[in-house]
Amino acid sequence: MNYQESLAYLDELSTFGTKLGLSRIKKLVGYLDNPQLHYKTIHVTGTNGKGSVSSMLSSILTMSNIKTGLYISPHLVSYTERIQIDGCPITEEAFADCISAVKTFVDKMVSEGEESPTQFEVITAAAFLYFAINKVEYAVIEVGLGGLLDSTNVIKPEICVITNVTFEHAALCGGTLEGVAKHKAGIIKEGVPVVTAAKGIALDIISQTAEEKSADIFIANSDFFASYVTFDGQYQYLRFVSELAGINFDYKLKMLGDHQIENSSLAIMTAGILTNSDERINKQNIIDGLAVAKWPARFEPFIIDGQSYIVDGAHNPAGMKIFRENLDKYYPEGKRVILLGILKDKDIDAMLDYLLRDDDEIVITTPDSERKASPEYIAEKIKNHHVELFDNMYEALNAAKSLANKEKLLCITGSLYLTGELRYALVNELKKVE
Repeated sequence: MNYQESLAYLDELSTFGTKLGLSRIKKLVGYLDNPQLHYKTIHVTGTNGKGSVSSMLSSILTMSNIKTGLYISPHLVSYTERIQIDGCPITEEAFADCISAVKTFVDKMVSEGEESPTQFEVITAAAFLYFAINKVEYAVIEVGLGGLLDSTNVIKPEICVITNVTFEHAALCGGTLEGVAKHKAGIIKEGVPVVTAAKGIALDIISQTAEEKSADIFIANSDFFASYVTFDGQYQYLRFVSELAGINFDYKLKMLGDHQIENSSLAIMTAGILTNSDERINKQNIIDGLAVAKWPARFEPFIIDGQSYIVDGAHNPAGMKIFRENLDKYYPEGKRVILLGILKDKDIDAMLDYLLRDDDEIVITTPDSERKASPEYIAEKIKNHHVELFDNMYEALNAAKSLANKEKLLCITGSLYLTGELRYALVNELKKVE
């Protein structure tokens, strides 16, 4: 298969939807000689922040001169973004080759009367294979959904990271916050250290699971801390302290937001634990790695031809709450235009409650997903605001620019499917201006 054929094949697999369970992926990677066991791994889950933490860890390891794989989801524009080595996405040709190799054994499973692996399982197996072929030393693996029954949960990690736990995907994870927490805690392995920023009942469940697995646990804001120092318009300057690990230093981060302060503390603590077994991972490489770490469409600022933008992929209530808090912190003055698109299976009411100020002007459009909520459906939930509706996201972007008129902050948010596409358009526009 070439790249376009591999995308068509993955699109066919999407008809199987989301199916939690490990039987299919275990069979699939078994045919591939379990490539995920050929290198060291770090497993990262959580409701929010797992992508940011994964990116930070990958940057730290790469800066430590360690060949590092990174597996993330979903992508913003291209499937190749999901599979990276040392910050470089897989080529389209290599992606197609790995998907083709995996497909051989998917076809074998189906011909033998077994259930077909899902799209995510096929991409996961392809990522594992790609990292093994290219002989990475470490791979940072982000969980797709939950943890316990997620197809990434066939690795044997050096460290497990659980960023936080809020009420999302509950229908697939037990129907309660406790059920979600148990699924997140499902990545914990016997004797493998756990780093977490979970709180409350979720932390209780994670701590109990760690105790049952004889796994040391390191808890944010208890065993280690990160705090805000200042902001220079580009970087936020932060301080990390852990008396437990004997670490205390200042660092800078281009990824903005209070949530990134906590996320970076998780990455530092994780890297600090790894220093015990790998001397290449030291304080300076941690500092340098964080300084260049990036995570597109996560409170990402743009200024193009005098118009200020913030692009943020907040796609659930917890993420939207953080987005609003950061808007109020970094841009406390001035009016805003909100360009919004949300998937219909999200808690739209809660997201809007967190996001909107009384004087916001709103443009609603549709993300590029079959799960999109119609602009009309979202608009019905918004009262006493100026609202404009567009089915085409690029028409919506032009309308939002007109409303902002280089005088108001233009915020693009609600779904990674929307922010990914429009971020790509902004990047191209920025290149033309420069």
